[in-house]
Amino acid sequence: MFQPQQYNLDFNRDLRVSLSDDASETTDDCVHGPTSGVDREGASLTKPVDLPRMERAVKELLAAVGEDPEREGLLETPSRVARMYAELFSGLRLEPGRHLKKVFAEEYDELVLVRDITFNSMCEHHLLPFIGVAHVGYLPRGKVVGLSKLARVVEEVSKRPQVQERMTHQIADLLQSELDPKGAVVVIEASHSCMTIRGIRKPGSLTITSAVRGLFKTNTSSRAEVMAFIHGPRPRQA
Repeated sequence: MFQPQQYNLDFNRDLRVSLSDDASETTDDCVHGPTSGVDREGASLTKPVDLPRMERAVKELLAAVGEDPEREGLLETPSRVARMYAELFSGLRLEPGRHLKKVFAEEYDELVLVRDITFNSMCEHHLLPFIGVAHVGYLPRGKVVGLSKLARVVEEVSKRPQVQERMTHQIADLLQSELDPKGAVVVIEASHSCMTIRGIRKPGSLTITSAVRGLFKTNTSSRAEVMAFIHGPRPRQA
């Protein structure tokens, strides 16, 4: 059974704990299935963001819906939106795996878990945001990484056109390939505005996805324990 050890960390309720035992789219819905396109596997781009092109596209969109892009309130909207998209998709030009390169030799072989890492990403089917938290954990194999680096990985993987399922697997695969842990687990909980403000319009709905690697995939009791802890009570904040 878990014997959690709580640490007073500042970023998103960081918590290290002990583990003692060894696409398709319909008219109304955003269906998260296999998709294709740039950066599906998480590779970064080198071509710079074309802000003037985005500005022209936004201006055309405003005209297409019947607005007057030249009226006072909309004159600066295209440039604002272009800068916004450059920020929201900044992860396309970053390599999140670089945050996991710096490790520390440590004979600690029990669970390291960071819960409730907040993020916002953009659904690639409707270009609407989905917002939530990620829980990221791994069983070290003689080396550990800074806790904040796990949060940085989540941040950069989220800053690109995404689907939640792929984002979950990308983070887990980065942990497994860069840290070579005994096991890795990622759980993401998010609310998708593509199904809360349009289409089916179901506010309050929550999507949960998980990805497990190594021991957490092969050992059902270990997986059950870590999932119970991820979804367990939160410690009271000071």
